[in-house]
Amino acid sequence: MPDGNYAFMSAYLKGAEAKTVASDHISRLSKTASPRSVLEIIKDTDIGRFLEEMPIETFDDLDRYLWQYFDQCLEELERLKLMPADMRKILNTYRVKYDVINIKAVLLGISTGKKASVIPAGVIYSRGLLDELSRAAKVSDVIQVLIECNLGAYGSILGEYVAEEAKSKFLTEAKLDREYYQGLFNLSKGIQDGPLLANACGIIMDMANLQLVTRAIIEGIGSEAGELVISGGYMIPETVARDLLSHKLTDIPGMLGGTQYRDIAEEVVASYSRTKSITAVEEVIDKHRFQLLKGILSPRVMTPLMIVWYLIVKEVEIKNLRLVLKAAFDNIPVEEIKGYLVFS
Repeated sequence: MPDGNYAFMSAYLKGAEAKTVASDHISRLSKTASPRSVLEIIKDTDIGRFLEEMPIETFDDLDRYLWQYFDQCLEELERLKLMPADMRKILNTYRVKYDVINIKAVLLGISTGKKASVIPAGVIYSRGLLDELSRAAKVSDVIQVLIECNLGAYGSILGEYVAEEAKSKFLTEAKLDREYYQGLFNLSKGIQDGPLLANACGIIMDMANLQLVTRAIIEGIGSEAGELVISGGYMIPETVARDLLSHKLTDIPGMLGGTQYRDIAEEVVASYSRTKSITAVEEVIDKHRFQLLKGILSPRVMTPLMIVWYLIVKEVEIKNLRLVLKAAFDNIPVEEIKGYLVFS
């Protein structure tokens, strides 16, 4: 691809990154901030200007607008005629992540009989079929939508899903994740800076495997989840990940002692011991995933890796704002949620 296209994308993406919500914005919040004061402090950012125009009464309103903003960012990228083809390929593959999230939400809705809470992002949303997906009354309805959106590989995974079984739910979600991560890893073949992208994908898969192992042990599934381990990790070979499944949660840090992940595993164990919450464990892993990827992706310019870093930065911005604004709506002191925020 012409260098001019990469120069344009470097300027576009770095410029957009400079207009995101940063730690400085959060540090200016009062101890107990109101939703309006949060929006006032971030008004100099791109997302702040977007939210300023929206009629926000409840956190649900805000949550919807945050995801609409994120999808708008993706659509703006799609419309860039100077985006190199390999960047566009990465964007299209990466955004399937939100389809996977929505599939899980709909499966949960089917099993509980409650309306699914879906995210307005991803391939299904861009095809105008998200409402149809959210209304699915049975798994076959979900599979049909996936086929229509050329996501049949994910539909095949749902063929063995049993809504009434917790084990089936766990295994199906893990299979969906594995399909997505393998697709992301396969992007590294034959593109500029492919080895670096492979390393970044390897870290993402290491963290996904650590999350899989943690959840499987906590939910008592253990070695039965071995078939779901994602191959292609950076520092945790597939055989090691499978072996971890047969041990206790407290054994994991010691077994990762030869890697840079020991400290992460120790924090995961401590977080679960304190909260007994798998969500808290996921927060720890998300935080460390960001920092590990930053070292590889953030310095890169004039390369397809720029778009991966941009997407990660925007995701983290949305997540941070959801936490801060939920605390504001619930009148919770900012200090109580700062430990869950991730900033570069």
